[in-house]
Amino acid sequence: MQALAGARVAISQGDWAQALELLTASGSAADSAEGLELRAQAEYGNGGFEASVAAWEDLHALLLADDDIAGAARAAAMVAMFLMMDTGLMAPVRGWLRRAERLLQGHDEAPAHALIAVVRGYERFMSGDMDSARTFSAMAIELGGRLGVEPAVVIGRVCAARVHVFDGHVEAGLDLLDEIAVDLMSGAADPLTTGMMYCELICAAQGMALHDRASQWTEVMEQWRHGAAIGAISGRCRVHRAEILRISGPCDVAEAEALGACEELRPWMRREFGWPLVELGNIRLRRGDLVGAEEAFLAAHERSWSPHPGLALLRLEQGDVDVAASMIADAIAHPFDIPSKMRPPFGDLRLAPLLDAQAKIAAARGDVDTARQAADGLASIARSYPSRSLEAGAALAGARASLVDGDLTDAIHWAKGATAAWADIGAPFEAAAARMVLGEARHRSGDVEGARMEWRAARAAFDAFGAVLSAEEAERLVIGAPSRRTTATTGSQATATFRCDGDTRTIGLNDVTVLMRDLKGLRYVERLLANPGREIHALDLVAVERGSLPTGGTDERSEGMHIDQGSDGLPVIDEAAREAYRRRLAEVDDDIEEATLLNDLGRIDLAQRDRDYLIAELSSAVGLGGRARSVGGSAERARTSVTRSMRYALQRMGEHHPALAAHLEQTVHTGTYCVYTPDPIAPLIWDL
Repeated sequence: MQALAGARVAISQGDWAQALELLTASGSAADSAEGLELRAQAEYGNGGFEASVAAWEDLHALLLADDDIAGAARAAAMVAMFLMMDTGLMAPVRGWLRRAERLLQGHDEAPAHALIAVVRGYERFMSGDMDSARTFSAMAIELGGRLGVEPAVVIGRVCAARVHVFDGHVEAGLDLLDEIAVDLMSGAADPLTTGMMYCELICAAQGMALHDRASQWTEVMEQWRHGAAIGAISGRCRVHRAEILRISGPCDVAEAEALGACEELRPWMRREFGWPLVELGNIRLRRGDLVGAEEAFLAAHERSWSPHPGLALLRLEQGDVDVAASMIADAIAHPFDIPSKMRPPFGDLRLAPLLDAQAKIAAARGDVDTARQAADGLASIARSYPSRSLEAGAALAGARASLVDGDLTDAIHWAKGATAAWADIGAPFEAAAARMVLGEARHRSGDVEGARMEWRAARAAFDAFGAVLSAEEAERLVIGAPSRRTTATTGSQATATFRCDGDTRTIGLNDVTVLMRDLKGLRYVERLLANPGREIHALDLVAVERGSLPTGGTDERSEGMHIDQGSDGLPVIDEAAREAYRRRLAEVDDDIEEATLLNDLGRIDLAQRDRDYLIAELSSAVGLGGRARSVGGSAERARTSVTRSMRYALQRMGEHHPALAAHLEQTVHTGTYCVYTPDPIAPLIWDL
């Protein structure tokens, strides 16, 4: 028992590793009810999410065997709580809640009743059932207050406030959230509840595009998290900081935060890991790193997380305007409705960023009807949910639509309003984007010098923000050069040169030919250009560039990358996670069975998506012969090295021949398999 007491002290001090050591040394005491609960807490703090949930599950089984019904129900509710917080899989959450509820039928009131109510309330909120969420959050507040379960009160209040917002009582809901923020700052809740609810406050503000409020709450959370955050809280805070920095800049700091968040959250999140990945993609898109943005968006898509509107906007930047339009139209027609705390679970708010992107894409296509429809939709949302950001976005969308329609007076009016609003909000990238539209409207109206003034201001803002491609586009407009997309398209009708002579490469396009030092990444590109449309494995590119098949060892030209096709990397998911996924699958099947009996089609659909996700995760982790797949082996290292080398080579090429580099950035796609996809209408003729 002395070891358990020591573990309890270590947990109170945040020394999770020490607590686990003491529990391991405690022998049979670690398998007692107290020992299992301490282990659950220590594992969670130490980063062992699955081990923590498994300890709560073991505690449930132990207390059930000891006929401690109230204790077993509480343990089941805690399993549901942690699954809800970190997995985004609602079917297993519902399964554990049902276990707890069945145990407590006819039982006297106990703390477990309050925990069940609060988890049930949030599960219903995330699933879009606002009526039930309202009922259960009120129940959690009342029961938690009466039974002394403070986390139920705090979480219930946040849930009730968010429901209030979605009911249309925006100001009242925000006032409630402000009150909760003050309580959290005063230390009214334990660290885990405090961190999770800070995150919820920021998510609520971000969902309504209240960037100023989100920024204030993020700053408070950032100051709090150092030394206090446990589990995934620190990583979540970093995603929020990345979101704020995506608005305020600079971009390089935003990307560093997003990458740090991905690294911290990788052991924690399952499906919701798509959230930081999409944020990383959005930031890279603004920086002009189109290859990196695509990698992040597609990785999020693989996690069953919507990559839009970012991926659709990426296609626009790559010159695939029709594909971008089709993507965004489909995203609006079938909005992302996977349960999530991060974004609005239903209603018009979740459409706002999609409509904003659709207005931009439609304007690029010259589709005035779609541009106008998107602008009107944004204006309607801004009226329902007052927000300066939503209003500014609606104004810019209106300017785009008016510009396409040829109404230059209205275009100038709306673009000026959007520019001023975004500048006042402190969003330099958005303000610069509005200036680009304003400059175009002025130029078409005959005010050439006024247009150049707007474009120069936009270029300076993009430069300071770190948006490389946008700054280049603004500079082209200032000097009267063709746009990047136009340049790439025009070039695709000519002959391009990509010859290598020793250490020197001759590159040419559009009557501009230059010399540059040959690079390894350029040799990879040449291999792709010689095989247009053919997907080539990264390992094959490495082998061809070396002039032999990879047989192991180190080649200094590969920057120290060791190629060994038999080498092992880290497992995609470890054995503990695989076993947990199998348990979750059984719980999902139970949920589907019950929903089928109740003829609850919506619940069946959501549970089936959970099932599909889990099966996909398990399948992706298993290779030939049922062996566990790994990352970090030869294929993964080759993918990383090839991508890095080609990205670096194209960046250097951009210093010598921007037009050719822009074309290749749009048409060369990297990954485990790499491919050059030429323009299907007017493919280049390559002189290799």
